[in-house]
Amino acid sequence: MVLKAFFPTCCASADSGLLVGRWVPEQSSAVVLAVVHFPFIPIQVKELLAQVQQASRVGVAVLGTWCHRRQESEESLGHFLEGLSAIFSHEPWLQLCRERGSKFWSFKATHRQVPASPGAPGQDQVMLIFYDQRKVLLSQLHPPAALPDHQAGDATASAGGLAAVFDTVARSEVLFRSDQFDEGPVRLSHWQSEGVEASILVELAKQASGPICLLLACLLSLISAASTSRVFKLWPLSFIWSKLSTCEQLRHRLGQLTLIFSTQKAENPAQLMRKANMLVSVFLDVALGLALLSWLHGKDRIGQLADALVPVADHVAEELQHLLQWLMGAPAGLKMNRALDQVLGRFFLYHIHLWINIIALLTFHIYCFYVYGARLYCMKICGLSSLWRLFRGKKWNVLRQRVDSCSYDLDQLFIGTLLFTILVFLLPTTALYYLVFTLLRLLVVTVQGLIHLLVDLVNSLPLYSLGLRLCRPYRLAAGVKFRVLEHEAGRPLRLLMQINPLPYSRVVHTYRLPSCGCHPKHSWGSLCRKLFFGELIYPWRQRGDKQD
Repeated sequence: MVLKAFFPTCCASADSGLLVGRWVPEQSSAVVLAVVHFPFIPIQVKELLAQVQQASRVGVAVLGTWCHRRQESEESLGHFLEGLSAIFSHEPWLQLCRERGSKFWSFKATHRQVPASPGAPGQDQVMLIFYDQRKVLLSQLHPPAALPDHQAGDATASAGGLAAVFDTVARSEVLFRSDQFDEGPVRLSHWQSEGVEASILVELAKQASGPICLLLACLLSLISAASTSRVFKLWPLSFIWSKLSTCEQLRHRLGQLTLIFSTQKAENPAQLMRKANMLVSVFLDVALGLALLSWLHGKDRIGQLADALVPVADHVAEELQHLLQWLMGAPAGLKMNRALDQVLGRFFLYHIHLWINIIALLTFHIYCFYVYGARLYCMKICGLSSLWRLFRGKKWNVLRQRVDSCSYDLDQLFIGTLLFTILVFLLPTTALYYLVFTLLRLLVVTVQGLIHLLVDLVNSLPLYSLGLRLCRPYRLAAGVKFRVLEHEAGRPLRLLMQINPLPYSRVVHTYRLPSCGCHPKHSWGSLCRKLFFGELIYPWRQRGDKQD
């Protein structure tokens, strides 16, 4: 059997003492957490381990002895360390020693019990694995990605062994609160052996976070209750609240702030990471808004922007006038119905004159043109479809939502033929206007879509996780890799365990925040079908909205 011992690199230069850690029998592994230094009283060491075990729910025990031979006088220390196995009984008993003035290590595991099968060796083959205790403590091991079936079993077993190591170090944080400078009866060496890291500002922030979160949670609950009152359900306010993107963004941010400042503690690291990502997203949103306001208010940029947009809007109106005048003539040499062409052209020109003389949105006139053209085109397409069914002796059954056979008399067929002929000859003129303003509408919708995607990116991008992956990649661990330090006959195999960070794509996929729900509603096929039949398109509608 191969026995694996995970030893912290911070204890490689520690003085001789006892190895304290957890034994994982399923993996035949020993996870060393700290070294207890001399002098010590055995009963006090056992009391400390009992307190740590009660607080962390981890079976912490004395696994063996650690001998660091620095001087000649320490040669006799090995005999004393071997006798400690009678006081701290553990199976197997580990004996780890670093040779004086050499880079070689000796490591063996002995059993006091007689082997069950005759001829079985009394010592196991051992493997010494060094790990960075601080990085393992602060990191979060993620489950492996999907693998082929023939690798699934090995991946599960490997992940289970690594999870036991990461979980042991993470849950034993209470052990690291004591260091070698403590005035207590037991002195320890671990990743904080030079003194427990602390900050006055951090401690003050922890103490003040509770009352501040409680106050903000009460304030946010009042705002949420006010936003759900009956006043906002009245027709004008409800319509504005459901249609404006600003209101939707406020509702989304209010829900995030309620979750962030909730007094309920995060149950696992994933929930804590989600709260941190939300907090950074809100801060970024506020910072971008304040930066934009500061830029607009500085050097009278609001007036400059207005002076720049008004000529652009007037230029757009003038170009639309030229376009309509071109359509009212003979566009591209096409022969249009002159009466209908003049009516449609003057109708749209009237809206341009109205828009020039009033205050309106920059693209509202384009939207109106698109709606008018689409409705008129759709009515003609529906009329032609109905009249085509009349020629074939069929009609649309509204109750059963299907096409049924029907017999028509001579007058009905005559009127249907007359109307069909009129609609067919008027269709090219209407279709041309519809095509032009549909293209303009698609251009506006594309710009709106890019803005929505930018807002969605700010809302859903896990910025805290990405920053953590960039600055401290070990915090998000996808697995580990091992580097061989020593591999010689007669000596234990020594490996260095290094953390493999999570790829950026998987960080985004794992910690991506829910967005406001502004997503494309149509596929390319349904979009082309709606454009052909003249149905109105709203590619960036909110989820749950009804179609017109």
